Amino acid sequence: MNEDRVRQLLSGVQQGGVSIDAAVKELSRLPFVDTESARVDTHRALRQGIPEVIFGLGKTVSQIAEVITALQEAGQPVLVTRLEAEAAEEVEQRVPGGVYQRTSRLLFYGPETVEIVGKGTVAVISAGTADLPVAAEAAGVAEFFGNRVEMITDVGVAGIHRLLAAEESLRAARVLIVVAGMEGALPSVVGGMVDKPVIAVPTSTGYGVSLGGLTALFGMLTSCASNITVVNIDNGFGAAHAATLINRL
Repeated sequence: MNEDRVRQLLSGVQQGGVSIDAAVKELSRLPFVDTESARVDTHRALRQGIPEVIFGLGKTVSQIAEVITALQEAGQPVLVTRLEAEAAEEVEQRVPGGVYQRTSRLLFYGPETVEIVGKGTVAVISAGTADLPVAAEAAGVAEFFGNRVEMITDVGVAGIHRLLAAEESLRAARVLIVVAGMEGALPSVVGGMVDKPVIAVPTSTGYGVSLGGLTALFGMLTSCASNITVVNIDNGFGAAHAATLINRL
C-alpha cells in the first residue's frame, strides 16, 4: 500500500469503477502482516514514501522467502540487501523472478524499469576498488528507490587528479554519496568542491590502525567541510535511503 494506490482507490470510488465496500476492504487491511518469523510492515511506503527493505544478513533462506512473499502479496516490489550469492540462489529457487547483483549483494523483485521520482541525479563516488561493494550497494538501492544514479569509481585522494577529472559530474549531481575507507579523506575533498549535500560512508577497508573503518568514520565526523553528514560503517543502504529523501524534496 502506497500513496499512489490510495489515490487510485479513491479515484475509482469517485468515478464509480470501485465499490465503497471493495475500497474499505483494501484500506482496512492491517498495516503489517505476520509471518512465521516476522511482522512485515506493508504500510511503510504509505507513511515514509519508501517500502520496507529486507536486511538479509543473519536471516535464514526460509525467513527471507517468507518476507518476500508477504511483501509481494501486499503488491509492492521487494529489495533484499546483504545477501551472499549462495543464499540468493536458494532464495530464488523458492521465490522465482528475482534479479541478483553479485557485487552489491542486492536481490530485486519488481518491474524491469523503475519509475524515476527523484528530481536530480544521485552521484555515488568511491575512493578505491576495495570500496566498490559498499558503493554498489548505495547505487543499487538508490536506483531501486527511483533515482537517476551516476557512479564515479576509483577516484581516491592518492591520485586526486582522477577526481578532478570528474568535477563536472560532481557539480551536476543533486546529492552525492562518497564512499571511502583507509583515512576517509575523500568526502572532505568532494565537500569542498560542491554546493550540494554530501553523504559520507566510511568503509572497513584498510590496514591495522584503520580499526575496521573507525578511523575513516572519525575522520569524516571531524571533517572541516560543513556540507557533509555521515552514516555508519559500510552502510551504503542508509546513505541511499537518505539521499533518496533529499532528492525528492
